[in-house]
Amino acid sequence: MLKKAPPIGNDLFNVVRENGYYYIDKSLMIKDFVEFRDTAALITRPRRFGKTLNITMLREFFDITKDSRAIFNGLAIMDTEYARLINSRPVIYLSFKDCKADSQESLIFAINTVVLEEYDKHYNAMKITRENPADTNKNNYTYDGYYDFILIYNKLKNRELDKNYLSISIKALEKTLAYHYKIKPVVLIDEYDQPILSSYEYGYYNKLTTFFSGFYGAALKGQEHMHQALLTGIQRVVKESVFSQLNNIRLYTVLDEGYSGYFGLTSSEAENLLNYYGLRLDEPVTQKYDGYTIGNNELYNPWSLLNYAGTGKLDNYWINTSTNFLIKKSIDGADDFFHDNFNRLISDGSVRVGADIGSSFIELKNNSTLWGLLINAGYVTVTGRTGEYLMDIRIPNGEVGSEFIKIIAGRANLQDADLRIMFDCLINKDIDGFINIYRQLVVSCTSYFDAKENAYHMLFLGMCITLRHIYKINSNIEAGHGRSDIILESSSPERPHIIIEFKQGENIDGLKHTALRQIIENKYNTGLHGDVLCIGIAHDKKRCAAVHELIKAN
Repeated sequence: MLKKAPPIGNDLFNVVRENGYYYIDKSLMIKDFVEFRDTAALITRPRRFGKTLNITMLREFFDITKDSRAIFNGLAIMDTEYARLINSRPVIYLSFKDCKADSQESLIFAINTVVLEEYDKHYNAMKITRENPADTNKNNYTYDGYYDFILIYNKLKNRELDKNYLSISIKALEKTLAYHYKIKPVVLIDEYDQPILSSYEYGYYNKLTTFFSGFYGAALKGQEHMHQALLTGIQRVVKESVFSQLNNIRLYTVLDEGYSGYFGLTSSEAENLLNYYGLRLDEPVTQKYDGYTIGNNELYNPWSLLNYAGTGKLDNYWINTSTNFLIKKSIDGADDFFHDNFNRLISDGSVRVGADIGSSFIELKNNSTLWGLLINAGYVTVTGRTGEYLMDIRIPNGEVGSEFIKIIAGRANLQDADLRIMFDCLINKDIDGFINIYRQLVVSCTSYFDAKENAYHMLFLGMCITLRHIYKINSNIEAGHGRSDIILESSSPERPHIIIEFKQGENIDGLKHTALRQIIENKYNTGLHGDVLCIGIAHDKKRCAAVHELIKAN
């Protein structure tokens, strides 16, 4: 029997269902949407966590212009009392996930295109025939609810790019649909913050805050012609700016129980998926893709697991391009207090920080909103919480660890591929290969260092994050009769444990032996069972030297 294909690159619900792709039933989200009765709600989740699939599911379910019973046949929602609501309302659906542009003019053009597509759809569905009202004396015009719709529709078609009319375009569409169908529409906006992130990335965000505020405010605030609205995005843009006109929006973050099980895959869903494709949900898969906590649910990255199911290759599939820029830029500009906690996160795997996930870093630039950005974007996950802002966070899995190594490598002007080759040499006890690459890296990123021993220690520690799935990384912990700089404790007897000690000074040939002697004499290998590779490394600006000794298992 031919297996269903995993929906890679197909995130529209109707396409997935009509073409027989593998689908994991999340349709009870519709039940929650109805029961929560939020006038306007925003669900914040990382990229590629199923937001588009779920929001287009809502679109197909409610759309009054369609007959969607066939694609919902067999899904859980059809066994509830809410099945009667299928195809019962007009729907306004806008997806801004492709609204990226290097100028405000190009971005407004892109938003105009998205809104025009929705106007086209409803114009054809309502079969409205009207002359251009701009050429008509409104006082003599039979006003029946279509006037503003036609006026704005013509401006959108003519690409006049009038921000004033674009700002009220969704509000006018809501009013027209409510008038035409005699029932209020549902408004669905996917990746609402993509245009905002793009404007920030290219430096014209401040020129469009008034537009964004007016556009979303007019569409969502106090709308007598709108039934319910649901938005998705990575983070909330703070109420003082883009949402300045909104006080009725309900926020569902990764900490909230509401909608928590619908974005990401539970263990049972992940196991069923992989079993279907003849794969196992084993420890390597779990370490690679699991580890996200949303509400009270422990979840797998759905995009990565679907790609793994399709290829059978345990690789890094998670891509977060737009937020990646913001995160890299923000981390580079962060203060020493943030970097102290960031380094502890890398070394210990977890850290307690003050985090604000309900506000946007692009508006409120401080440490708490930067940690909030990392949480919302899926780079770290919350494991515990004290009060409103104090949170225990950790890096969720090996795949996200690979994203961190790119960030760390970028900070030091390194290539992450070089780091991987270097560590491959280290794990395979090729010390000459390791030190040759390490010397090249030190030369290429000397400007990163502050000529202190700790700087080399912390950068190397950051590099080690790529090993987290096979090594326990320890830094400055008590071992034997002292504190070691770095101990990499292997999770498998096939790989050696690794102890590294750093020294700084002009006499690098002498200091490398001093570092190695410190490891041996202080017995930093105490408690490690198996081969232990001990390495002493000495630095003097662009120069470095290393010496090693392998302590064989008894």
